[in-house]
Amino acid sequence: MLTLLSMFYYICLRRRSRSGTRGEALTSRRAVESGQRAVLPVSVEVEQYAKEVLDFSSHYGSENSMSYTMWNLAGVPNVYPSSGDFTQTAVFRTYGTWWEQCASAPLPFRRTPKGFYSKDYIELGFEEPVYPTAVEVFETYYPGAIVQILACSHNPFTQNPPTDVRWEVLWSGEPTKVLTPQARQFSPKIKHIGFPTNLLRLEVNSSLLDYYTELDAVILRGVKERPMLALYKMPIIDISDLSDSEEELSDVGGNGYFDKLPYELIQLILSHLTLPDLCRLAQSCKLLHQHCCDPLQYTQLSLQPYWARLSDASLGHLQSRCTLLQRLNLSWTGNRGALTLTGFSSFMKACGPSLVCLEMSCCHFLNEACLEVISQTCPGLQELNLSSCDRLPPQAFTHISKLTRLRRLVLYRTKIEQTAILSILTFCIELRHLNLGSCVRIEDYDVVASMLATRCRSLCSLDLWRCRNLTDRGLTELVSGCRMLEELDLGWCPTLQSSTGCFQHLARSLPRLRKLFLTANRTVCDSDIEELAASCPCLRHLDILGTRSVSAASLKKLLQSCPQLVLLDVSFCSQIDMRIVQELSGLFPNVAIKKSFTQ
Repeated sequence: MLTLLSMFYYICLRRRSRSGTRGEALTSRRAVESGQRAVLPVSVEVEQYAKEVLDFSSHYGSENSMSYTMWNLAGVPNVYPSSGDFTQTAVFRTYGTWWEQCASAPLPFRRTPKGFYSKDYIELGFEEPVYPTAVEVFETYYPGAIVQILACSHNPFTQNPPTDVRWEVLWSGEPTKVLTPQARQFSPKIKHIGFPTNLLRLEVNSSLLDYYTELDAVILRGVKERPMLALYKMPIIDISDLSDSEEELSDVGGNGYFDKLPYELIQLILSHLTLPDLCRLAQSCKLLHQHCCDPLQYTQLSLQPYWARLSDASLGHLQSRCTLLQRLNLSWTGNRGALTLTGFSSFMKACGPSLVCLEMSCCHFLNEACLEVISQTCPGLQELNLSSCDRLPPQAFTHISKLTRLRRLVLYRTKIEQTAILSILTFCIELRHLNLGSCVRIEDYDVVASMLATRCRSLCSLDLWRCRNLTDRGLTELVSGCRMLEELDLGWCPTLQSSTGCFQHLARSLPRLRKLFLTANRTVCDSDIEELAASCPCLRHLDILGTRSVSAASLKKLLQSCPQLVLLDVSFCSQIDMRIVQELSGLFPNVAIKKSFTQ
């Protein structure tokens, strides 16, 4: 049936190309430049390191230091050619696939293009705009995560507001797993483009890696003279051309009785198409226009893969099709003026009433008015992700408390403050998953923990990564009230001390525990590990990186008592050397025991 659809699709598009109209209108400058071939003139090549880190989706480090942060990617190399785990490098928050297997992970979106692999990104500004001839990335630990390199026409250091912002892919590839974690200089062959750039974007996917990838520096090479371009025209149709007009559409005919198929069967066939393909097919004939614009095709919509092309006009064209929309992914979209409050508000008023899931990580167009629109138009919203929306003002978050049906809320790396989070916890008592990682403006996490224990007793996962002031009193109250917790991230929480007994009390209080991060807590000891072994048989993921008081004997007891354990990070644990790791890995081959190194 898909073969029949493909043949009919091809015939319709050929007929449309002969008749001109919309196809001719698409031979715009962007369509032409997408097929450019360049021959560079003889010129002096400029070599430059990144001047500034402009934006990124996540990092392992803190907002108040330089260790393991994306800001380390600016300037000359700090580590290369050395290999290993160094604090002076740029490290993203996650690696591997096990993060996606946790209860707190969102469900994947249907219709995500097979060629879209990106999970994280970083944008870098350089001093001089050049026509790129090469990009070199210094990867110093577990290389292979980079899947796409893009260049932007906008100069990030100009005082003028961005206009006609264009992104071009210089290189793209699939995620890879390099056989060795050793350092390398990654310099793929790039495509030549028709505009100078001093803004690059690296997109990564670390899902195949065994540990965190670490990046040290980026070089942009290029020439200042405009290359001689050999142009050829290749009309394209993308999500920027989604007109619902039925003018110029022909009636279907000679299609092998395709129109005789049951409506539901045609809908099922079309459900396998990506969004751009669906939009192209809608312009072939009236029959398929009707099917491709059916709101049932748009109950889930991920626009993240098309972040570089999405605009107010795109949302406007999609608006009439999204009246039954339930899950929407706008992550990474709308930046540098591509989306406005007007366009976003209009779209949300049309699709908000049925929406239950809204992903908006790294959406820097968002302001307080946008959150107010969400709170007013999405009464049934259950999932909201504002991860790394770090330009939202603190007062904007108070509007979230109106979304009383929320079950999953991600506020990682936002500027939310104590008043707003307490208001949210007062009214959003159905919360199951809450991420407050790197929310550095919350003054007293003990008060937040107390409110969670009182108001959100069905909480399943809680991320407090790098919260600076949670004490044993707050942790004890939290685990006593939220006994349904399966995931708890207390990584880099320096005020928690094992000597108070808080970790043993945690283990006894949370028999459902499946994931526990105690990263960089130097005080975790054998008694804590033994209590986890005795009380948490469902444990699957444990991170005790950096502890000084855990022995091989207690780890062996843990591995014997927790048969579902699949990940154990003992990096920088002073009593656990590589010989012990190899011995335990031989005894428990189903457990990935992590031990990073430096050279």
